[in-house]
Amino acid sequence: MSRLGTSILATVALVAALSACETGKPRVLPGGVPTIEVGPPAKSEAWKAVATGEDRGRIERLSLAWQDALVDAQKSNAADVRREGKLLVPGSALPRPAPTPGSYNCRLIKLGKATPAAKPYETFKPFFCYIEVEGDLLTIVKQTGSQRPAGRLWEDDNPRRLVFLGSLALASEDQPLAYGDDPKRNMAGVLERIGPFRWRLVIPWPQSTSKLDVFELTPVDFASQPQ
Repeated sequence: MSRLGTSILATVALVAALSACETGKPRVLPGGVPTIEVGPPAKSEAWKAVATGEDRGRIERLSLAWQDALVDAQKSNAADVRREGKLLVPGSALPRPAPTPGSYNCRLIKLGKATPAAKPYETFKPFFCYIEVEGDLLTIVKQTGSQRPAGRLWEDDNPRRLVFLGSLALASEDQPLAYGDDPKRNMAGVLERIGPFRWRLVIPWPQSTSKLDVFELTPVDFASQPQ
């Protein structure tokens, strides 16, 4: 074969190779079937399919809620904020957030002023809440008080938190409403572990007078907790 013929064949081969690269199509052997690998669905898809658009937005703006609420609280109660330690530190979540089912001591701290007349920092008397298993999910129920949050905990793509979707039961009601039955009572937030036998439930932009509600949870019976 002449040099010219060899050069033409080389050029054709090069063009063919470049064309294959440009199309990005996988090469399939004769008789073969191309396959597409699809990864597992994101864990967050489950809770996002249940949550309202407003509550998805609240959770997405969690870091902003922390920022705004702490700015308000530190202006008047800086010593109180410091005294709480990791409970009021935004980035203090630890791995393995799922709590053990059982009874817990709970208390609430409200941060930030959502209304002009609200207090920038407010604490409430401790109460009891209960964590139990319902199907494949954990649930949290406040057992006492005139306003009792209750809801389910969902796995999230962030391995350091569970997503809480619930509602608020009032004093005269035996059972809490299901999430979504009354949008004005919906609650959404995240549950995080912040230390040995210590969790927090954080509700950003609650439908109340605060910018951030932080519930601290510690077991009533430490002996029942895994070591």
